[in-house]
Amino acid sequence: MTIQQHQARAEQLLRDAGILPVVTVDSVDQARRLADALLAGGLRSIELTLRTPVALEALAALKRDLPDIVVGTGTVLTTEQIRQSIDAGADFLVTPGTPAALADALAQAPIPAVPGGATPTEFLALMARGFRVCKLFPASAVGGLAMLKGLAGPLAGLTLCPTGGINEDNAAEFLAQSNVACVGGSWMVPKPWLAAGEWDKVRDASRRAAAIVVGSRSA
Repeated sequence: MTIQQHQARAEQLLRDAGILPVVTVDSVDQARRLADALLAGGLRSIELTLRTPVALEALAALKRDLPDIVVGTGTVLTTEQIRQSIDAGADFLVTPGTPAALADALAQAPIPAVPGGATPTEFLALMARGFRVCKLFPASAVGGLAMLKGLAGPLAGLTLCPTGGINEDNAAEFLAQSNVACVGGSWMVPKPWLAAGEWDKVRDASRRAAAIVVGSRSA
């Protein structure tokens, strides 16, 4: 597939998700229970960050045991992590930022990628490589809604997934922006809930998040 085809697929994955839970897990069992709770709440896609030693094992287990869930790997920082993610069965790749060598590797990857950036210059460099679907990170720290609105005019061909500082109270406002396909967030999977095994809270927060997505599409 060409990068254009991969980017079309990336955009479809993000639009299907609407809200992408950004998940960090400490065990395979925790990952399974968390995924079950998210699915029960109506969220069928996750960004599983490579921030813990068990992340790749958890990814492989989720893809094996829960075929209904779409799993992207987040916090991809190296070309080696690209390869490891693909080998583990990732559906897509997400980076927090994208230096040139990493961008080149993502452009050659056999699965969709959503490279991260924070400035117009970074996004222009990514667009020059064929990327049209990117992550704005850390979204709120670099201007939030004002940044998205500012980018919409000059970079009209760019579709974004803002992540960082987005929560249940402001997600709908971000989703209403014309250049936003999806928002990422961890408010439905806070560490204390995961540590305590409070999966009912994860399920209920996911259900509210799914309702935000539905509401944004009917507005």
